[in-house]
Amino acid sequence: MSEMKSLAKDTAIYGLSSIIGKFLNYLLVPLYTYKLASEADYGIVTNLYAWTALLLVLLTYGMETGFFRFANRDDYDAKNVYRTAYVTLFASSAFFAALVIACQQPIANVLGYSDHSEFIAMMFVTVAVDAFACIPFAYLRQQKRPFLFAGLKLLFVLLNIAFTILFILVLGKTDVFYVFLSNILATTIQTLCLLPFTFPKGGRFSWSILGAMLRYSLPLLVLGVAGIMNQTLDRILFPYLYTGEDAQTQLGIYGACFKVAMVMMMFTQAFRYAYEPFVFAKHKDRNSVEACADGMKYYIIFSYLILLGVIFYLDIFKFIISRSYWDGLQIVPVVLWTYVFQGIYFNLSFWYKLTDETKWGAYFSIIGLVITLLIQVIGVPLIGYWASCGSSLVCYFVIMCLSYFIGQRKAPIPYDLKRIGLYTVLTIVLLAAYYACRYALGMHMWQSMLIGTALLGIYLVILIRKDFPLSGLPVVGKYFKK
Repeated sequence: MSEMKSLAKDTAIYGLSSIIGKFLNYLLVPLYTYKLASEADYGIVTNLYAWTALLLVLLTYGMETGFFRFANRDDYDAKNVYRTAYVTLFASSAFFAALVIACQQPIANVLGYSDHSEFIAMMFVTVAVDAFACIPFAYLRQQKRPFLFAGLKLLFVLLNIAFTILFILVLGKTDVFYVFLSNILATTIQTLCLLPFTFPKGGRFSWSILGAMLRYSLPLLVLGVAGIMNQTLDRILFPYLYTGEDAQTQLGIYGACFKVAMVMMMFTQAFRYAYEPFVFAKHKDRNSVEACADGMKYYIIFSYLILLGVIFYLDIFKFIISRSYWDGLQIVPVVLWTYVFQGIYFNLSFWYKLTDETKWGAYFSIIGLVITLLIQVIGVPLIGYWASCGSSLVCYFVIMCLSYFIGQRKAPIPYDLKRIGLYTVLTIVLLAAYYACRYALGMHMWQSMLIGTALLGIYLVILIRKDFPLSGLPVVGKYFKK
């Protein structure tokens, strides 16, 4: 029982720090869109951050997972494993950083930033530092030091915000250069603060351990690369595929409106940390298929609630970004549905993890990558960023369906399809009613928000009556009748 309490506490700390960090970083979006010189500048930010997300997966090459795997095996010395991983990531990250600095102009030419090679140097060196830091951060988790882990993660976010405010608001530097400068300064300071707590004491580097770790970790690289490309390929390829002269401007609009929809991701992540204890409290074995089925049902129900809330109040959420980006707000509902499908797909991964058939995760990711690539190559030159967001929607819908049907054959889970279907139909009907009132009847903003509030109330009443009685809530539940 004490171990479970410790696990719950650590999970809450890691989860809360992640949510707070994402929320604080999210606050930079209004600053960027309102203060950067142009939409094209935010397009550069969107593009290069997508590249760094992909590079981070490549530069860590599954070693973080490999460290956890071998540090907890009885036949390996944990100190030797840590020193081996630490030295290896340091060497590969340092080599990559030196290569980027030496070849920054040719790399910038290939990526379309020939006039700003300094952008490439700063962002790619930053990702090299991040890649190295993943092993020290993994060490903190392995040593069960969640407060230090969370504190250092939040330190980066706070420093990044502070430097950005200093450069852009206080000093009036509206060039995108200062966005990247803030990032590299915050990353460097965070890593320097991390090292005294994680410098390897004892242990030795072992080629045999490295070989074993690489044999275990490198196959995970394929899955990781395919997965991250499904999430970032739209922003990486857009400048190459879009035929108009304003590619970076269009990418900036797309990236900003995509961020508006990320409210969905933050809410659902926060909810998952809240609902898992509620769901698993009903099941002694958290790996039971009943617990998984309940988890899926509640995830979908509350995802629909958040989706409806964001769409019905989009006239408020849109002020997160500058008015010059509002042309792209029509993609927000598409992105919201993409996040729903993405969350369902990740929940469905339970079956192949339980049966140790993780190869299916790689298959699904590769299929999704092919779908994403095809739709973008064909569609972006024709319809711009609509093809970018549409490719993600189709990708996650297809692999979600594949994972469900194959999973039900290999490891059946009794999902409550009747109840899930009820909420799906209800959500679609409420959305149709909202759009009919807003566009067919020509309602103004406040009128449509009033209608949206009423429709959201209908959803909540049905939710409370059928699946989430208020009497079951902790602390306040006693004030509601069963």
